[in-house]
Amino acid sequence: MHLLHIDSSIRGEWSVSRRLTARAVAVWRSAHPDGTVTYRDLGAEPLPHLDAAGGLARMTPTDQHTPAQRESWELSERLVHEVKQADVVLLGLPLYNYGAPSSVKAWVDHLIVPGLAFDPAAQEGLLGGRELVVIATRGGGYGEGAPRNGWDHAEPWLPHGLSLTGMEPRFISVELTLAPSVPAMAELIPLHEASLAAAEKEIDNLWLPASAQR
Repeated sequence: MHLLHIDSSIRGEWSVSRRLTARAVAVWRSAHPDGTVTYRDLGAEPLPHLDAAGGLARMTPTDQHTPAQRESWELSERLVHEVKQADVVLLGLPLYNYGAPSSVKAWVDHLIVPGLAFDPAAQEGLLGGRELVVIATRGGGYGEGAPRNGWDHAEPWLPHGLSLTGMEPRFISVELTLAPSVPAMAELIPLHEASLAAAEKEIDNLWLPASAQR
């Protein structure tokens, strides 16, 4: 068994998403002691965004690639291969400015490659059949009844962004992560703690048999 672990937070040791993905990796290792984990840190080592020099590699025959297009194509090949090698992909997805980190958008853009991640003729994804677990963290609250209900554009976007590949994310979400550190949000700490506890329980049960889940 093979797990691909991807972090994207830029907050280092203060990151809730990093702490929770690490917890999920530990749970996965307990369930698969002989398994292999591959790690990619998009927060520390972001991928290059698609640009005018190399971005059109996905629309250009490979024998016509410029050097920049060839470099961009080869990076996408490596990233798609990482996913194909994995039985489980684990992604930490914090909310930045009401959307996904740009590093996650770049990762998704590099995966959308005809012939590698999807079959353009059959309109069929080639990366399905594996588990995609997304640990989504939000500093505020964006659910029903919240003043900014609907302002989270990361969690709704990701399934659409990956739809061509055949991967379907399962989200485990934590809200109000800024409550413990922002005085104006102090009254929301109990709601944050409840959200965190629910997420931790869901993570701890991820790879347990149904009979053993708590």
